[in-house]
Amino acid sequence: MNLTIGQTMAKNKDKVPDNAPGKFYVERHCIDCDVCRDTAPDNFTRNHKNAYSFVYKQPETDVEFELCEEAMRACPVEAIGQDGSQG
Repeated sequence: MNLTIGQTMAKNKDKVPDNAPGKFYVERHCIDCDVCRDTAPDNFTRNHKNAYSFVYKQPETDVEFELCEEAMRACPVEAIGQDGSQG
C-alpha cells in the first residue's frame, strides 16, 4: 500500500472515546508510548486507567497544529489521525 501526504493508517471509526471533537484523534491501536505526549503535550494526554493517549485539546495555533502533525508522523503504530472533520 502506498500512502500519499495527508493519508494515515488511523481509522476514524476506531477513535478512542476520550478525544476532543475536531480534526485530530487517537484510535484504539495506541500503544501508550509517550511520543505524542512528548511531541505535543498541550494537545495529547494519557488515559491512565486504560493506558492509551488521546487528544484532550484540538490545536488552536499554527504551532500546536504543526506539533500535532509531527506527533502523527512520529507515531510508531500510526494510531493518530487527522480526518478534517469537526466531530
